[in-house]
Amino acid sequence: MLSRLRYPKRLFDVVVAGAALLLLSPVLALVALGVRVFLGSPVLFVQTRPGLAGKPFDLIKFRTMLDSRGDNGELLADAERLTAFGRMLRSTSLDELPELWNVLKGDMSLIGPRPLLLHYLDLYTPFQMRRHEVRPGITGWAQVNGRNALSWPEKFALDVAYVDHWSLWLDLKILVLTLARVVDRRGISAAGEATMPYFQGEAAAAAPPRAERPARDEAE
Repeated sequence: MLSRLRYPKRLFDVVVAGAALLLLSPVLALVALGVRVFLGSPVLFVQTRPGLAGKPFDLIKFRTMLDSRGDNGELLADAERLTAFGRMLRSTSLDELPELWNVLKGDMSLIGPRPLLLHYLDLYTPFQMRRHEVRPGITGWAQVNGRNALSWPEKFALDVAYVDHWSLWLDLKILVLTLARVVDRRGISAAGEATMPYFQGEAAAAAPPRAERPARDEAE
């Protein structure tokens, strides 16, 4: 079923991402200027992430952290390198706008499980690995249901629920809910973290909670 439905989803992605890049080009330029002024260069943050079927691709985002290092030459913790300007970019999701180019290229979709770190692939259970049955997204079912305030088991359960119950209607619903989440700025980070704690393949995640099927009449 997924292979048959990928074509309309891909068409939707190309049309919306292309239009958004054109319409938001002034915003992209202003954010790039702000990053250059407040954080320096490079303006863009590029990192290899796993995509569809775990295939690596280069994720592009606006940079939100300084390149500050300790006496031993290692990068400081994320919380120490994240500036007020960077927090603003993250809380408004402006740092994600360059990913529209990833969508246009076919590395990502507008909607899907967020692409996580490449080395997590070796830690996933077969259940968790199912999140890679679709292209990763700029936003997704987990993002509109708690974002980084979710535990890892909750996030994986929501990701797989999206894979199992995908529809164009659900994608449209997630887009609308994403705008609402950006406005209220909830779930930007986990308690005590700059974003999320690193996933370590904890035993609790091996037995995922049952996620409710995304439904048209579900209360949000």
